[in-house]
Amino acid sequence: MSRLSVNINKIATLRNARGGTTPDLLSMAKDCEKFGAEGITVHPRPDERHIKYQDVRDLAPILETEFNIEGYPTEDFIELVLEVKPAQVTLVPDPPGVLTSNAGWDVIRNREFLSNVIAQFKEQEIRVSLFMENDNDQIQAASECGTDRIELYTGPYAEQYSNEPENAILPYQRAAEKALQLGLGINAGHDLNLDNLAYFKQNISGLLEVSIGHALISDSLYFGIENTIQMYLNKLK
Repeated sequence: MSRLSVNINKIATLRNARGGTTPDLLSMAKDCEKFGAEGITVHPRPDERHIKYQDVRDLAPILETEFNIEGYPTEDFIELVLEVKPAQVTLVPDPPGVLTSNAGWDVIRNREFLSNVIAQFKEQEIRVSLFMENDNDQIQAASECGTDRIELYTGPYAEQYSNEPENAILPYQRAAEKALQLGLGINAGHDLNLDNLAYFKQNISGLLEVSIGHALISDSLYFGIENTIQMYLNKLK
């Protein structure tokens, strides 16, 4: 089965809107685990507009499932990850002011930089995943940099799915096949939801993990967080 990692950034966004401690991020993370989440994902950004660096430090000792920290590898980010030592770090190529992750790495162009960063994390036995698009040359380069997994950027899939699901999934199937040939694990994330998740899971061989935040937290406003997590888990069965 593919694992569901719940991205709790939006919980932090709601908390920060009032500047207090409601909703309680740590309690929500623990509840997500209790309700079936098989991992917790956070994506601290330099401006700390949702997840704060201290949140990451506070979450690390209380989580029982896999902790996945996403982010662009600035010096501060690297230091944070090496301090916390999560199960997985997902490196994304976001510039500081971007609203959300919307492109994969140009690994060929950043080969030396990424190789050095990945080596630091793997030396501490932290699994590394690179946020990638469906470009086989780039996936080949990712493998050569030493990453353990890639996370397929599923934004384009989600945009195309409602009109042409067969065409939407094709480039992801090819990318997944390439990754598996190279011995890379496959994760996925971005705009996966209750409508498009099952089809993606059914058609991508070797899918190990999906990281879902925005859609899942939005759905929980209607269905409740416990029920929503179960609904997403059912889509992955």
